[in-house]
Amino acid sequence: MNMYEKEFGMERTPFVRNIPSEQLYESLAMREALSRLQYAASRQLFAVVTADAGCGKSTLLRRFNESLPKDKYLVMYVSDSKLTPKWLYKSLLDQLGLEAGFYRGDAKKLLQKQIEIIREKEHRKVVCILDEAHLLEKETLEEFRFLLNSNYDSESQLALILTGQTELWDSKLRFRKYAAIRQRIDINCVLPHLDRSETEKYIESHLRYAGCNQPLFTEKALDEIHRSSTGIPRVINRTCDKCLTYAGQQKQKLVDDHTVRYVIEHEMLGISD
Repeated sequence: MNMYEKEFGMERTPFVRNIPSEQLYESLAMREALSRLQYAASRQLFAVVTADAGCGKSTLLRRFNESLPKDKYLVMYVSDSKLTPKWLYKSLLDQLGLEAGFYRGDAKKLLQKQIEIIREKEHRKVVCILDEAHLLEKETLEEFRFLLNSNYDSESQLALILTGQTELWDSKLRFRKYAAIRQRIDINCVLPHLDRSETEKYIESHLRYAGCNQPLFTEKALDEIHRSSTGIPRVINRTCDKCLTYAGQQKQKLVDDHTVRYVIEHEMLGISD
């Protein structure tokens, strides 16, 4: 716990990352993206999710994973910026408790066979999530696409979810050399920054989680937090946490816009990290 919880009568620290997902604020964009990913899982489609850093991509993936019944879905997750095609198969086979062979072709066949068994014997659908995709080389992204059935007419064997920061589109997928991947995408989700109203609701939900039901930020303070954070949840968390720490030290009952500006000026170095 931080120093200010006692000062403001809180039961928990409000602006932390590990809040249970059912207690987190859900913006309309987050709700829509979750619904579209669930559709991609059920129909075994290829979906892409992009967002600026700190805009809730990890939260969305956590919610998505938690929302899928484990008796009906098997979810595999890979996140490795240095991933090669060979290591992609190794990582997926590891998660299935299988040893990858030396040759990429053998590993691919083994993975496809295992997915078939899961589908036909266990009656579960397979969902494969490849995170931090903006950092990956074209060859690895191509290989991920090959996991889809290469025959356009037949049903896909699994759902693919490719997720990354905004540059996944800006620096990769929009260019001609990625056309083969782009043409297979069924669903494209973009998580935007929160607007002013959503920023307020987001802050309120975190305070409620902490057991604090009275407002601690003035309207002008909320304006200032939204302006300085540009509606990025991760930056909102850091700003609010530092504002409450400062207000607690100063024995202030409310955080006003002067406090927010002071904190941003003096304590928010690297605000966009």
